[in-house]
Amino acid sequence: MGRLAKLPAAVAAVIWLAVLPGCAVYETYQKCGFGGCPDDQRITRDVRALFTQHPALEPPNLIDVHTLDHVVYLNGLVDTDLERQLAESVAAGAPGVVRVVNSIGLSGGAI
Repeated sequence: MGRLAKLPAAVAAVIWLAVLPGCAVYETYQKCGFGGCPDDQRITRDVRALFTQHPALEPPNLIDVHTLDHVVYLNGLVDTDLERQLAESVAAGAPGVVRVVNSIGLSGGAI
């Protein structure tokens, strides 16, 4: 059972490595460990909560939020560049965010 309990942490580490730049992941691991830096989870929750206040960012748009050492990483798809810019602006306004890396793509759903 002990090995199974470690599996989610290993899977999370692989996902982080696939999604975020490797150097940033390694530096943050050195600084904060696998659990992430203090406040990272809170920042992610705050950004997601702020997104719910903007109907343009809700489904069918798909935006994933991760925070690593107070840097918010946005991934996913939205219909327009304006929604992409709005997501970045909203995320930057969350308390504790030092930078936003916006990797949101355009789905081309709206013309």
